[in-house]
Amino acid sequence: MPSLDSFKARQTLQAGGKTYTYYSIPEAEKNGLASATALPFSMKVLLENLLRFEDDRSVRKADIEATVGWLAEKGKAEVEIAFRPARVLMQDFTGVPAVVDLAAMRDAMVALGGDPQKINPLVPVDLVIDHSVIVDEFGTPKALADNVALEYSRNGERYTFLKWGQSAFDNFSVVPPGTGICHQVNLEYLAQTVWTKSEDGTEIAYPDSLVGTDSHTTMVNGMAVLGWGVGGIEAEAAMLGQPLSMLIPEVVGFKLSGKLPEGTTATDLVLTVTQMLRKKGVVGKFVEFYGPGLDDMAVADRATISNMAPEYGATCGFFPIDQRTIDFLKVTGRSDDRIALVEAYAKAQGMWRDAKTPDPVFTDTLHLDMGEVRPSLAGPKRPQDRVLLDAAKPGFATSMESEFKKAADLASRYPVEGTNFDIGHGDVVIAAITSCTNTSNPSVMIGAGLLARNAVAKGLRSKPWVKTSLAPGSQVVGEYLEKSGLQEPLDALGFNLVGFGCTTCIGNSGPLPEAISKAINDNDVVAAAVLSGNRNFEGRVNPDVRANYLASPPLVVAYALAGSMQIDITTEPLGQGSDGKPVYLRDIWPSSAEVQQFIEENITSELFKRRYADVFGGDQNWKNVEVTEAETFAWNPGSTYVQNPPYFVGMEKTPKPVEDIENARILGLFLDSITTDHISPAGNIRAASPAGEYLQAHQVRVQDFNQYGTRRGNHEVMMRGTFANIRIKNQMVRDPSGSVVEGGWTLFQPSGEKMFIYDAAQKYAAQGTPLVVFAGKEYGTGSSRDWAAKGTKLLGIRAVVAESFERIHRSNLVGMGVVPLVFQGDTSWASLGLKGDETVTIKGLSGELKPRQTLIAEITASDGSKKEVPLTCRIDTLDELEYFRNGGILPYVLRSLAA
Repeated sequence: MPSLDSFKARQTLQAGGKTYTYYSIPEAEKNGLASATALPFSMKVLLENLLRFEDDRSVRKADIEATVGWLAEKGKAEVEIAFRPARVLMQDFTGVPAVVDLAAMRDAMVALGGDPQKINPLVPVDLVIDHSVIVDEFGTPKALADNVALEYSRNGERYTFLKWGQSAFDNFSVVPPGTGICHQVNLEYLAQTVWTKSEDGTEIAYPDSLVGTDSHTTMVNGMAVLGWGVGGIEAEAAMLGQPLSMLIPEVVGFKLSGKLPEGTTATDLVLTVTQMLRKKGVVGKFVEFYGPGLDDMAVADRATISNMAPEYGATCGFFPIDQRTIDFLKVTGRSDDRIALVEAYAKAQGMWRDAKTPDPVFTDTLHLDMGEVRPSLAGPKRPQDRVLLDAAKPGFATSMESEFKKAADLASRYPVEGTNFDIGHGDVVIAAITSCTNTSNPSVMIGAGLLARNAVAKGLRSKPWVKTSLAPGSQVVGEYLEKSGLQEPLDALGFNLVGFGCTTCIGNSGPLPEAISKAINDNDVVAAAVLSGNRNFEGRVNPDVRANYLASPPLVVAYALAGSMQIDITTEPLGQGSDGKPVYLRDIWPSSAEVQQFIEENITSELFKRRYADVFGGDQNWKNVEVTEAETFAWNPGSTYVQNPPYFVGMEKTPKPVEDIENARILGLFLDSITTDHISPAGNIRAASPAGEYLQAHQVRVQDFNQYGTRRGNHEVMMRGTFANIRIKNQMVRDPSGSVVEGGWTLFQPSGEKMFIYDAAQKYAAQGTPLVVFAGKEYGTGSSRDWAAKGTKLLGIRAVVAESFERIHRSNLVGMGVVPLVFQGDTSWASLGLKGDETVTIKGLSGELKPRQTLIAEITASDGSKKEVPLTCRIDTLDELEYFRNGGILPYVLRSLAA
């Protein structure tokens, strides 16, 4: 349906010899939309979207006017708008359950008497298989081939299912395994900065935008593509033509000036930016970068900064279109027609930035002189906890005292059976060049290669206890490292190619050598990992590693040489050279001029064109995956990877009224910063866990468990894995000394019996007892993991009460029909003295509930005493209310399509 176009914005544009139709913001300003061109660049993308989709239903004229009204109230008026992204990006961990849901919706549509072909993506969807390769083999030339073979042997069922989806659904493409990481493939190939589509014989041009089922979707903000991570639930709705309901955001301007000093990297810059923005507080806000520092900043550096928007808490980290954007489109092999369109469109829309562009208006601002950035790490547990490189050694010692309570053992070392070395606290047992955050950036990858070359020339080698790996985010990286001659010295230090995928950054680090793992666990060693990733939450990287540090790829190599966080690599030698003399970091660190020279000599548009020429074709392994084409999926009841989920069982065309929560039991009491990894782990499945017991009962050997992330197409596994992280701490459960017990435990009430959270939930369900969870601040921080909400729903949890929520997880809870509630003022479950044996009643859900309404929780203690606690219902918009009343966004969409 064409836009109502109240502001007569529809115009034509000439670019590259072609004519395009577009919705002109300057023209809308002339026709009554006053001062529209003064908006921040990111807000202009939202405004154009509303102009193009005005229909007087989901987008009204008043919504468009309110977007320009932002200039007066700067995003604090809490106005709801409907945003329709141009496309959807998925990775396989979150993509598989999304496709499972679509397949289940087709079955449900048939059951409701509707047409299953109505369940089809209406916008382009790209699913990149990047999350399944595991670093089993490392440090050898055959590591890549062996890991690929293991990947296919473990994931055959999933890959068959995804290949079925590619044939069954329109507008759905799969990028096969071994191609790269979704965000890097997006940056280097899929994204176009300005998108086009044919509509009634007319070519429409508009800003490229997307949502992705991975929180680091924001990486593409670095090339002026507005996008962010959502849960798979929201992504499915967007695929099916539903607008994303959002509040017009506050936009924080981050001014960059100066240049990075010699010896620092884009990684040091992004860790500094992350710490500054976390301190500022930008959760739920847009961040837009501006200032003279952008003039010479490469898109690769911008993408590194944008990638970590989830870590600094923002919805996005946006950079506008400028000459650097055009340069990047050229070098990555985009078509001449597209490049001409991007430049012409940006200039016509007032979306082009150059050195003379006035600073936009922002809600608030902050400033960084990049000349003040210093070499840094982040850790040992959170990406915002930056530590200067020269303070890393004392910082680890402090963590040993404050975090790990083992200061007295700092110098202790323990033998490793069958080897000639020992191991101690702070020893780096994983050094991984991993993650799209950094492997997309040639400056740090070439820098790592040059540092490796210099180290090898000096006679240095990685320490024998370090598991080294190199997993680039695209095949382009592999080729330019090989072409430049830098892969050879990386190989010499053990950084052989292990795969093209996320690997260590998402917990796919693979097992440590058995003797090292045994020495760590037998002696309770606080081992360390150094990785060039974006997440270092406790329990994420590897179950044997407790101290995790984010660092640039060159520093990853340096710590592999040093072998310990107890070495100050800025002043102490990394090792002894072949000449018997000590070798320091300064002796092998490459200059920025040399890095740039290697980039210019080895990275060309022909390289990108060649590597992406057959991006959807895949290798012979993928071509050998056989599927039967059909409209609906033939579910295999015996599969432990893909099962028909129960969300639509018994669903009727009209939803049943929502009931109040009465006499609910408390399943968990949690503190601050409970991540989606805590709620729904992606990594190792333990044999002695509900999920492990389920798999063994279905004749799956322990060595074939794979990890939770690969089992997300099976709700039986994922329900059992909810709250099963080995490091999660339910404050209800304590040992005889009073210390909180780690792992997915709870106390079943009123008996107080200790059992797994899943087992207790099943017992409560058999009794018909509803459940609630209490938590502290930043509940649900981390990856955009829909199973953190789906598992919550399937366990029978009706409400989560917290001091604050992470943006995506709050939305996902609503999308599954679970109500997120926030304490008012300084109240917390701890201040209320809750123990976990109380019952909770929350009324008002069954009435005329309104967005952000205050509800009262009546909490009854075991002695019969009662407390009334006011809570803010964090169902934020009218659309979210409809989702909640329907039991979730998917039943809402299904009923809409079946009507």
